[in-house]
Amino acid sequence: MKKVKKISALLCMAALMIGIVACAGGTDTPSESGAPAGRVELVYSLWGGPAEEATMQETLDVFNNMQDKIWVTALSIPNEEYASVIQTMATGGNMPDVGMANENLIIGWARDGMLMREDIFAGASDRPLEYLAFKDRGDVVAWSQANEVLAIWFDKDKFDDAGVEHPPVTKDTAWTWDEMIEVAKQLTFDTNGNTPNDAGFDKDNIEQYGIYVNQWTWQLEVWSLSNGGRWFSEDGTQIIFDDAAIEAMQMVYDLHLVHNVAPYNPGTEDTGWWSSLGAGNVAMCTEGQWATGFTGDTDMDYGVGILPKMKQLKNIATGGAVVIWGGTKHIEEATEFYKWFTDTENNFGIIEAGWWMPTLQSWYQEPLLTKWIDDVDVRARLPASSYRTAIMEVALDTNITQPTGWYYTPNTVEIINNIMNPALVEAINGTKTVKEVIEEIRPAMEAALAG
Repeated sequence: MKKVKKISALLCMAALMIGIVACAGGTDTPSESGAPAGRVELVYSLWGGPAEEATMQETLDVFNNMQDKIWVTALSIPNEEYASVIQTMATGGNMPDVGMANENLIIGWARDGMLMREDIFAGASDRPLEYLAFKDRGDVVAWSQANEVLAIWFDKDKFDDAGVEHPPVTKDTAWTWDEMIEVAKQLTFDTNGNTPNDAGFDKDNIEQYGIYVNQWTWQLEVWSLSNGGRWFSEDGTQIIFDDAAIEAMQMVYDLHLVHNVAPYNPGTEDTGWWSSLGAGNVAMCTEGQWATGFTGDTDMDYGVGILPKMKQLKNIATGGAVVIWGGTKHIEEATEFYKWFTDTENNFGIIEAGWWMPTLQSWYQEPLLTKWIDDVDVRARLPASSYRTAIMEVALDTNITQPTGWYYTPNTVEIINNIMNPALVEAINGTKTVKEVIEEIRPAMEAALAG
């Protein structure tokens, strides 16, 4: 549930930011039904507890008091119970109207009739980036509220102290996988100051590692794509995991098992940043764009570089979604609130804090581009020019950036989280090869995909 909790925190922070930057008018007094007389009441579902609900309420107060037609009430559900509660409500025919939905459940829920099957931005002149659409058999069923791609993050002082050049930031200068390993060796030191290139290097007593490639399972898909492989067929109907995909995953684990440049991490929790670069004993790591926001939580002077490549430069995009539930009886009002809530301007606080990138195409053009990159302190210190080329330009290049598998494949929560994640621990620790693990779990993954 670490992924769910991260998205929960980000969505709730967005809600808080909206409440801070917007100005609410007078407060209506709700009737016994929850909404003031004459208003249509919508229920917005979110995961979390009292703190999250209070944060969301600040946002809803802004919307509720800026117009007199709609009243939105929060329904807070504990993280671990969210999916089961929503499904139970669907069975009982009393679903909320709008709400949060975890990426890896959306396609399955759409097929179960739990989402409104309509492109909310159909015909709009300013649409989100196309790969942020969740599509069931080609039909748009939801959109991400944020845009996130992957990059390499590094401690500038560790590079400078070792006399190593900072990671490249442009598409035409991206490291190859082998180049990345060689740089990582120069930044890996045992307790005697030796690197893996030196005689006498003690792999059992490493003081600083050169790199950590995030092993939180869904992030490994990018390396399979970069190596020319696939996890799922393009239409989301088949489990692929071909030789190129398996080889790429093994190459990631071999950074620790063979090359001794990465720390051991079982990959069972989403702690990539904090267990590596944030822990202070790793020179660089791979992580999502949201790592921009960590500058507020650390004194480290760190920068961003473009993700390395295996056979080809690839990236994956993702972002937590807000959906209109299929059971709503107020489609017009739910759509109006949805568009307001997901508007980039109303989410600018969390974008400014570094956690999100915008979704709408207009924000990737001037003058809005400067507003959220160059004029924002957390990106300016990376610096902004590196952020533009290593992240923003990559995000716009659809030959490089593709939607993560859960945008078009059903039941990925079962396939990735429940089947792959625990099984791959044996590949991470070297007990088995990735190929052995994948072949053992392939029947279970295929069964899960079939539903």
